[in-house]
This record gives sequence, structure tokens and C-alpha cells, in this order.
Amino acid sequence: MRFFGFAASDLVEIAIALAIVVLSWRRIEPWVRALAARTGWSMALLALLPAALRLALTPRYPIPTPNVSDDFSYLLIADTLRHFRLANPVHPLDQFFETFFVLQQPAYASIFPLGQGVVLVIGWAGVALSIGAMCALCYWMLRAWTTPGWALVGGLLAVMEFGPLNQWMNSFWGGALAGCAGCVAFGALPRLLARRSAPMAALLGLGIGISWLCRPYETIFLILSVALFLLLNWRSPMLWAVVVAIPGIALSLAQNKQVTGSWTTLPYQMSQYQYGVPTTFTFQALPVPHRALTREQQLDYEQQSEVHDTADGYWARWAGRLRFYRFFFLAPLYVVIPLFLLRVREPRFAWVLATILLFNFGTNFYPYFYSHYIAALTCLFVLVSVIGLERLSQWSEPGARIVLILCAAHFLFWYGIHASRDAELDAALSQYETWDAINQGDPRGRIGIHDKLAGEPGQQLVFVRYGPRHEFEEWVHNAADIDHARIVWARDLGVEENQKLLRYYPDRTAWLLEPDARPARLVPYPR
Repeated sequence: MRFFGFAASDLVEIAIALAIVVLSWRRIEPWVRALAARTGWSMALLALLPAALRLALTPRYPIPTPNVSDDFSYLLIADTLRHFRLANPVHPLDQFFETFFVLQQPAYASIFPLGQGVVLVIGWAGVALSIGAMCALCYWMLRAWTTPGWALVGGLLAVMEFGPLNQWMNSFWGGALAGCAGCVAFGALPRLLARRSAPMAALLGLGIGISWLCRPYETIFLILSVALFLLLNWRSPMLWAVVVAIPGIALSLAQNKQVTGSWTTLPYQMSQYQYGVPTTFTFQALPVPHRALTREQQLDYEQQSEVHDTADGYWARWAGRLRFYRFFFLAPLYVVIPLFLLRVREPRFAWVLATILLFNFGTNFYPYFYSHYIAALTCLFVLVSVIGLERLSQWSEPGARIVLILCAAHFLFWYGIHASRDAELDAALSQYETWDAINQGDPRGRIGIHDKLAGEPGQQLVFVRYGPRHEFEEWVHNAADIDHARIVWARDLGVEENQKLLRYYPDRTAWLLEPDARPARLVPYPR
């Protein structure tokens, strides 16, 4: 298999040659410094690189498609917003459409906050653009904390870490928008102290507002960290931070009202009351469902209840999660983290460490942990890497250069393997790849089923019948306007109950899908 005439071995050799070129830093340094000093050009480059690099992989790895229930629930938000509403009317036969992470009553809506849905209004393109924006804003944030040259290095590290091979780029779960919020807030803070200007205060408020739309609970820690930073530096421009943050919080309250009927009840909380999931904090009582659960929902509730009840003690859970912070650091960067700790004697870097620990300890009260929970800290983790590298370069410039070369070599090697389109080489080496999450094929057969239905004329109705051992792979996911969707996915509730839906949709072609067959089987529904 070849890519534009290059085999995998050629790509690896090119990566090595590029590393050698990087060794000639003194020759290219003036060009890099000139680019780093031009904020607009640097941000444009960093914004375009992640999407361009990912699109270059599409011959081997197509544009990602939704796969898990979280993906579909966020896409439901996007579709709802495209209909210019925050929630959808209850369907008269909503029992057929029960699924994970979606409320059927008192409104048909996702249980998640609005933020990622806003990104997905334009589909996966929104994911790619949000990743690019986060990398560009990482550079902008770092400009307030270090020199332009090191800020550009940080931006390029962000591209390598969170770009084309990252889970955030290759799924619909989100992470980048909350990362952008962190960049804006943490980049505005030092600028606000330097200038005490209303625009910087407004940017701070914007970051807080966006963060709230993505992760309300974690935003509490963001606000606390901002308060700590400004404790001794309160000035009148801070009023603008409050003013600009209000629209994001107000939009969240409006979503609460539309979905749950209460300004202060989150859809997430309504889901806990009705379905018992997602589970509560470890210091809270286990939620009890107040709605009849499907077999799959019951299994999910039992699993989450077990995690809640058997979660390790606070400190054991805290220690177990430390390994997941590898998501935010390429392996060679762990060498320079201790060098950052040498800078915590400076108040501003002591605050950085305090903020990381605040998020770290605060999120530990929840039984589950995913990287996007603390996405707001992304730019601070990049800052930790950059300050450590900067300190290393003061002791040994070749040493810092070698660490950067190792980071570039790591990224270029795996990117080259994926770009090679050599399936055998990819299969042989993928078991050694760590923390990348580029989408791999279509193991559940969703794409094939969707393609078959897309080729059928008219509107379709698909009854999904699970096997006796089916667990958490949900297939019933619908659009915001179910009745006008081309394909309606419904649970198989038995012959008699199904007649209700068949009579409701007399003009649709009915199908029976058995996803647990190998391969998944789609046949005309036996009327």
C-alpha cells in the first residue's frame, strides 16, 4: 500500500530526516521567531494544521461517524438547535424511542449541556474547527505567560497532542470547546492585571460562560481559581467579566426551563431522577429510578450503581486516576514536568499548580473520570510543559531540543504509519500505540446498515430487536423532529405493541434490525 508513491518505510525515513532538520535549529530559528512574534499568522497556522492533517488521513480513515450513545445525544442537541429550540415536544408514542442519555418527558431532549451541541450544529466540521481554535488559543494564552517563541512551541505541542490522532478529534464527545474556554479565561487573567481593561475582563467572562455551557460542575473550580488569582487585584473592569458571563449562564437556565420545566433543574438531574443515571457524586445517595426502564437501561443503571457503591476510597481513586493525565502530555514531556515544579516559588506558577490540584481533587468526588471533564485545564498542562522546557533550555539548550525532537518524532512516526495506508503494518503496530484514538473501521456495522437504508426510496421505520445477551450498544437514536425524519429508529416492543407505531406511520417502509446477529441483519418487517 502506498500513499502518493510513498511506502510506510519512506514515511518513517522522512520523519527521521525532518528530525535531523530540526536539529539544525540555529538556521531556522530566525524564521520561527519571526513567525512567533506575528500573533495573527501564528494563530492562523495553528488553527488550520489539525484539520488539514486529519483530512489528509481520510483515504485510510474517513470522516468520523457517531458511534456511542454520548455521540448521538450531543448530536440531538445540535439537531434541536438547528430547529431553533432548546427542547423538543414529547412524542405520543415515546415508549418506542427510549435510549441512553435522552429524556422522553417532560420534553424530548438530550441530558447534556448545550456547549458541544453548538459545535456540532455543522457536524464533524465543528469538531475539527474547535480543535484548531483550541490549538490557536493555546498559543494566544501562552503569549501572556512566556515569550513568543515558547508560545509557538506550545501551540505546536498542542497540535501534536490534540490534533489528528486524538480522541477529541475523532469522536463527538467534545473536549475542545471547554479547552477553548480555559484558554480564553487563563489567557485573559494576566493580561487583565497588566492592563486592567474592560475587553480583557469581558474575555474572562466569555471563557467562564463557555465553560459553563460545556461543564457546569467543573466551571465551579474554574471560577474559584479565577477568584484566587484576582483575590488581591480586584478592579472595576471585573464587572465586565460578570456581564459577559451572564448570557452563557442564562442560556443554560433557559435550557433547564425548556427541558425540565424548572429554571434550576438540569436535564442531567432529571435523568438521574427518572432513570437513575448518570450516577451521583460519591458523597450522595445512590439515585433511584422513577420510570420503567428498558432491559438495556436497567443494565446500565446496575453497572453505574455498582461503580458508585464499590468506588475505591477517595485517595485510592485519586491515585488511580493520575495515569489518565497521560492524555495531556506526550511521553517525553514527563522529563520536564519536575522542572516546572522548580518554578512554583513564583506566585503565578504556584497558582497554576493550585488550579490543577483544585480540579484534580474536585472532580475526584465523581466515580467516573474522562479527559474532557478537565478539558479547561488543557492550556495549563501545555504551559507546564513549556515552562519545564524553557527551564531545561536554560541549563542545556541541546537537552531541550532533544526532548522536542522526541515529541515530534513520536507524532510523525504514528502519523506516518496511519498515512501510509499499509493495513498490515498498521495492524502490526497499532497494539503499541498509546493514547491515540483515531477511528478504526466500522466494527458494529452501523455504516453498512445506514448505507442500505439510504439507498431505499421513501421514508423508513426500523424496529430494533436485541438479542438476549445484548448490553450497552444502543441503536435507537433519532432526530429532533422524529415524525419528519427520513429514518425512524424504534424499539421492538412485540407484535401487538408494534402495530401502534405501524398504524401511526402507515406510509413508511418497515424493517426489522437484529444488531446482535453476525453480521447485523436488516430484513423487511414481517407484517
